[in-house]
Amino acid sequence: MNERRSPVRMRRKPNLIPRMERCASYLIPKPAERRGRWRELMPQAQAVYLELGCGKGRFTAETARQNPQALYIALERVPDAMVVAMERCRELDLHNVFFIDGDAAQLRDCFAPGEVDRLYINFCDPWPSRKHACRRLTSENFLVLYRGVLGEGGEIHFKTDNRPLFEFSLLEFPKAGYALSQVSRDLHGQGVQGVMTDYEEKFHLQGVPIHRCVAARLPMDPEPELLPLPWPGGVFPQRPEQENTV
Repeated sequence: MNERRSPVRMRRKPNLIPRMERCASYLIPKPAERRGRWRELMPQAQAVYLELGCGKGRFTAETARQNPQALYIALERVPDAMVVAMERCRELDLHNVFFIDGDAAQLRDCFAPGEVDRLYINFCDPWPSRKHACRRLTSENFLVLYRGVLGEGGEIHFKTDNRPLFEFSLLEFPKAGYALSQVSRDLHGQGVQGVMTDYEEKFHLQGVPIHRCVAARLPMDPEPELLPLPWPGGVFPQRPEQENTV
């Protein structure tokens, strides 16, 4: 089974501040003030898509380009990666994508219940140690967290190269009230499917199988209780800078 390689440290980008300033129209500086009002950014939007840990934004830009009817929100906590993602969107002259500097722990502060139609989780940190299982973004408590922003029937699209994380996640989704579909343990085995991240293409070319599934939010009564997040104050610890991080 494939074990996730060590995080790749991002090089510090030259002229980061002026580059960020040139992309300022894509950045939402106070996302909590947008809670319940995201569609005002694009009143004609048919859906709101949210990506956790967009990294350098190859997947972000291309998915937003292919879905012009959707308002796309990309969350990233590494500015050196985010600036590359924003520049990609600017080069494509996209007007349906915006960025948040933050992490998954803040989602309920930034989005109202039912405000998100689809959530993307691509190649998140697998936290392989059992004692760190609660930190995995597909652990039951995080999946409960996402229920607080997803509408009924809202979907989580999950991809990983880490087989143990994938098998773990397949057990966690039903416990948190999600119905699984499109489960694949070798997504690109018969040819490339969908939009790849930079990370995904690199390891696909090395012959590493990519795992993917879709999980749809089911109604639950009562709604499961969100437990305290595994870091003080709900803030993620500092991790090495990498292409896809939350």
